[in-house]
Amino acid sequence: MEIETDYLVIGTGIAGLSFALEAAQQGEVAIITKKADSDSNTNYAQGGIAAALAPDDSTSLHIEDTLRTGAGLCDPKTVELVAREAPAMVSKLIKWGVEFTKRQNGTLALGREGGHSKNRIVHAADLTGAAIEKALLERVKKEKSITIFENHFAIDLITEHHLFDVKEKRSRRITCWGAYVLDTKQAEVHKFLAKVTLLATGGAGQVYLHTTNPAIATGDGVAMAFRAGAEVANLEFAQFHPTSLYHPDGDCFLITEALRGYGAVLRTKDGKTFMEKYHPMKSLAPRDIVARAIDRELKLSGDECVYLDVTHMDPQKTREEFPNIYNTCKSLGIDITKMPIPVVPAAHYMCGGVRTDIHARTTIKNLYASGEVACTGLHGANRLASNSLPEALVFSHRAYQDSLAVVKDENFTFPNIPDWNEEDTFN
Repeated sequence: MEIETDYLVIGTGIAGLSFALEAAQQGEVAIITKKADSDSNTNYAQGGIAAALAPDDSTSLHIEDTLRTGAGLCDPKTVELVAREAPAMVSKLIKWGVEFTKRQNGTLALGREGGHSKNRIVHAADLTGAAIEKALLERVKKEKSITIFENHFAIDLITEHHLFDVKEKRSRRITCWGAYVLDTKQAEVHKFLAKVTLLATGGAGQVYLHTTNPAIATGDGVAMAFRAGAEVANLEFAQFHPTSLYHPDGDCFLITEALRGYGAVLRTKDGKTFMEKYHPMKSLAPRDIVARAIDRELKLSGDECVYLDVTHMDPQKTREEFPNIYNTCKSLGIDITKMPIPVVPAAHYMCGGVRTDIHARTTIKNLYASGEVACTGLHGANRLASNSLPEALVFSHRAYQDSLAVVKDENFTFPNIPDWNEEDTFN
């Protein structure tokens, strides 16, 4: 089978779906996802969207927090871009039907997370990602020019490698014309030809034994792009979230740092606080600092975990603000309003990825990347909490804008692309 389309989107998280919604206004869009349409890292995001919306906040403060957290390795232009455009991205999501948590006066409730100097986290209780995924999917399914192919696994980008010999491919600029895709239900590989391809495949947390990522986070997008000859960057910067639930009977479950912004405190097994030894912001320090501090404390004590204590906060408010965490922990015998939560660090986010420019362009022609699969320069060596969702929105929008010229080119033609050949899988 051969599918020919204007846009091919690989992935159904916030990066892929937001791009598809805009691209659908200009052409036909095919979205592929290797499992169900809602299987994405976005669906598991608890925190929210960092945006300077409060009267005492500003874009410059958001920029400062991001640069400081990134350990001097962020791209300042990218940081300024995302911080400046984040508020508009929140408005876009609201327009698309996302319902964020509001205060009694009707204004957006703004939480605080590690590394942030102000309350600026727009959220939907503690299930922000699920709320975004649900709203975007509902809107995507109403668009007649968008088709979602579930259980379709992208296995290789279609480039000159599949047309010419390797020597010739290396001597010219590489172009992408879509992807070879495995229909896992039919066990057949199909050609998806596209004028523009967007990689939105998420991260690679599953390469680690303990991760907050879902089973689909296996790094496919980075691997495909690298095999095709795209530049990748900063893959050594894997972020570990400091607080994942430690329980022998439960899967690795993220305990959002919004809980620490709310007032939760990290303690050792004997009830002593320890973060004051490592950073002035204590339990609200950036993720890398908190994760290393916990790791050190565990090595010194020999304990299996530390504890996140929220028992001193109002129980009813805790249940209202964090219903997902409360219910999940309660199902495992942990009432977080009465006992501390056992936590350990776990692999959480890939700060590096396929290198892109300010327009989400990779080093391969007509191939764009957005979301966790991309390395835009925003995060440096360590991501500031809740900066990933606005980054995905900003760069998917810029990818759409930049790709318009390709889709509108009346002289665009596809080369004669052969069917999938298993013997041709190595560069």
